[in-house]
Amino acid sequence: MSDNESQTSNFIRDIVIADREAGKHDGRVQTRFPPEPNGYLHIGHSKSICLNFGLAREFGGKCNLRFDDTNPEKEETEYVESIKADVHWLGFHWARECYASDYFQQLYDWAEKLIGEGKAYVCDLNAEQTREYRGTLTEPGKPSPFRERSVDENLDLFRRMRAGEFEDGARTLRAKIDMASPNLNLRDPVLYRIKRAHHHRTGDEWPIYPSYDYTHGQSDSLEKVTHSVCTLEFETHRPLYEWFIQALEIFPSHQYEFARLNLTYTVMSKRKLLQLVKEGKVSGWDDPRMPTISGARRRGVPPLAFRRFCEIIGVTKFNSLTDIALLEHTMRDVLNSRTPRRMAVLNPLKVTLTNYPEGKVEMVEAINNPEDESAGSRKIPFGRTLYIDHDDFLEEAPKKFFRLKAGGEVRLRNSYVIKCEEVVKDESGAPIELKCTVDFKTLGANPEGRKVKGVIHWVSAAHAVKAEVRLYDRLFTVERPDADKERDFLEFLNPDSLQVIEAMVEPELAIDAAQTLEKIKAGAKLPLRDEQSPDEGPMRPYYASDLRVQFERVGYFCLDADSTAQKLVFNRTVALKDSWAKQK
Repeated sequence: MSDNESQTSNFIRDIVIADREAGKHDGRVQTRFPPEPNGYLHIGHSKSICLNFGLAREFGGKCNLRFDDTNPEKEETEYVESIKADVHWLGFHWARECYASDYFQQLYDWAEKLIGEGKAYVCDLNAEQTREYRGTLTEPGKPSPFRERSVDENLDLFRRMRAGEFEDGARTLRAKIDMASPNLNLRDPVLYRIKRAHHHRTGDEWPIYPSYDYTHGQSDSLEKVTHSVCTLEFETHRPLYEWFIQALEIFPSHQYEFARLNLTYTVMSKRKLLQLVKEGKVSGWDDPRMPTISGARRRGVPPLAFRRFCEIIGVTKFNSLTDIALLEHTMRDVLNSRTPRRMAVLNPLKVTLTNYPEGKVEMVEAINNPEDESAGSRKIPFGRTLYIDHDDFLEEAPKKFFRLKAGGEVRLRNSYVIKCEEVVKDESGAPIELKCTVDFKTLGANPEGRKVKGVIHWVSAAHAVKAEVRLYDRLFTVERPDADKERDFLEFLNPDSLQVIEAMVEPELAIDAAQTLEKIKAGAKLPLRDEQSPDEGPMRPYYASDLRVQFERVGYFCLDADSTAQKLVFNRTVALKDSWAKQK
């Protein structure tokens, strides 16, 4: 089953199907993904992106990308552009690019309408007094002393707020609903506040800004959204969402809530992610250890893995904690079938083949991907001096150690069986060179009269290319780093979340990298969806991390954006096996 065909039922999808069968909205499906541009998207957003765009795609509808930009002090064009790039990278394209700020005038006009009908008033209470008057979950609120102002006075004051006559925070516009409601969101919520802040799109045109609760539903209505999907924390906001629609007599969008994505060993709070960036705990929003989509992209996570992961975890009404191991398993599953194999030695140990002719180089054949016959094969240089990984040698090895040991034999992948005849050591007694012999009859054949179980990877020393390899791991050492309210989540940072080493890689990787860097320089494009051919639908830019490979016997890696023709840098996406499972 292809990615496009994979559809797992969930309660929101069932609602859409029922609405279409009932002829609601003439069977039309219109969704939207509405992020606030106040930071970079994180993995949790991928669930909402896949749900909203996926519903529109499945039912022949449309999905808008709408930026809820009503809080100018925290919003930037940088975030807008990063969000658009993330949505494209995940494999989706929007029907319309919208902004809440597109509707500022209409929202203002509707606010005047509410005032004219006695459903909104200008309040002079400050923020602290407003909270005090609001009441608690067990005690009703009490009316503002300004609640019964006349329509004419409210209109005059609101227009003067718009004209910039009052100081920031001096007044607000509030809806007149029910100060005794058990739902605190209905206790005369704020519609507008005075805030002289430069907006990334409207500049200094507006000294007042609408609240999120006032803006959101009306934006949905203006865009004729049929199914407004949001996370569970907005469930108690739905009555207010519906109150505005009814009071203004506008298109009846409807809100549905689902459980957000929570992952182990991760924090999703934008505030905490921003703290990690500002305090230099990570290199930036796209640090491969960050749970941002841009961080995952730089780490080499395939967008298909995200889409499949979101399909696997499903859409429910119950908050839960998802083990990050499930995402890593999905990544391995996708990468295994789609990435070429290359050989890289992360901890090089020199091997000299004493009976191999000096100066001789032969090319041995290696399969690019045993999971994909169409990937073909490549030729790898083999010579007298090689590098193997230090971890693949023990001078005195236990019985079940099937790699190389003193006096023992091992097969070099795609090549010969060799035998360790001598171990050369430094002054401390550590091995620095192995002198071995080659069994020339074992290229593509088993040795005669004996069984050799071990197979290890290698690179030719004369042809190896140096590369910086960044070994990324989980950023935190505990499953729920922000669960303990008495402790700072930074206390649980993993000191080994990044190790930088110099490795030796096969020359084919340098060719792969050069081709990828050239495509980026030339502005080449890739299709948004993995299943499309390059001439179908919208396209996205190449990223360095689009070069994904499996370092044989080591893990999955990708090219990093820091790479140049003179210096290759590779990031570990995920190890071949879950090392954390052993620690539990």
